[in-house]
Amino acid sequence: MTDPIVIVSAARTAMGGMMGDLSGLTAAPVLGATALQCVPYARIVSGVEIYGDALTWWDQAQDHYKRGSIPKKGAVLAFRPVGPMTLGHVAVVSRILDDRRVLIRHANWSSPGAIEEDVLAIDVSDAGDWSQARVWHSPTGQMGARINPTFGFIYNRPDANTAF
Repeated sequence: MTDPIVIVSAARTAMGGMMGDLSGLTAAPVLGATALQCVPYARIVSGVEIYGDALTWWDQAQDHYKRGSIPKKGAVLAFRPVGPMTLGHVAVVSRILDDRRVLIRHANWSSPGAIEEDVLAIDVSDAGDWSQARVWHSPTGQMGARINPTFGFIYNRPDANTAF
């Protein structure tokens, strides 16, 4: 028997303050489902057709998808490998809150195989370019302590040599 997938979703209420009111987080197991890693989940949710470990997505996107440092709904945020995240990580932007706060959907972050939807990610880079981010950690009910380096955003439209 496979472990159940746990979906964590932020309440869809107005968010106040710098980090917002995230007290409405809930978790619900999806029984009988196979746990997903971040890569296939991001591919399904975003429509970005890239395969291989998350740390390879940024380079693979070159010449196929636009990339940048501005969050857009549906874009894939590609994380660099750091600490225990040796293969990198990918997450999909579900909502823009402001230029330094977004909600993301991703798998296998807070606990093995768990899918999390609409969790907070904050740009903590000095330049405001999303080169470093902190992400909500559901088990502790707070923002994760680790600062995660990122490559940037992969936009979910094939590169047609035109600006967005």
